[in-house]
Amino acid sequence: MKTRLFCTRPVRPLVIVLAALAVVTSVSLRAEDKDTAIRNAILLQIEAFANDDDEAAWTIASEGIKRRFGSSDVFLSMVREAYPAVHRASTIEFAERVPHGPFEIQVVRLQGPEGKRWDAYYRMVLIEGEWKVAGVRVQPAEMGI
Repeated sequence: MKTRLFCTRPVRPLVIVLAALAVVTSVSLRAEDKDTAIRNAILLQIEAFANDDDEAAWTIASEGIKRRFGSSDVFLSMVREAYPAVHRASTIEFAERVPHGPFEIQVVRLQGPEGKRWDAYYRMVLIEGEWKVAGVRVQPAEMGI
């Protein structure tokens, strides 16, 4: 009785299917990793604002933000005055993330300190493997039916 060590059936189609599945799974996992990393960066900055920890909030700001405001104190003062919903968010809900080539836009629904709802559009940039906030546009949320 002979023992076969190799399969005599063609395996090429199976290999192609498995390779394609691996690529799709890898792309999907990287998208989930990107979502998680972006959301974590935003949450860390919002938490730093809530704790009035200007240095922690400053570390998540992009280089462009740092050049514009010059110091963590000035930056936190600006956020406190111009973005109270970001500075003291009581509810945070992540919506869609929209890729824009060199940056990503993460939509975040916030409830501010007075109960008003806001849509915040975070511009996120990847710098040396870390996601940084490069800007936020906030507008009143549309209240559906």
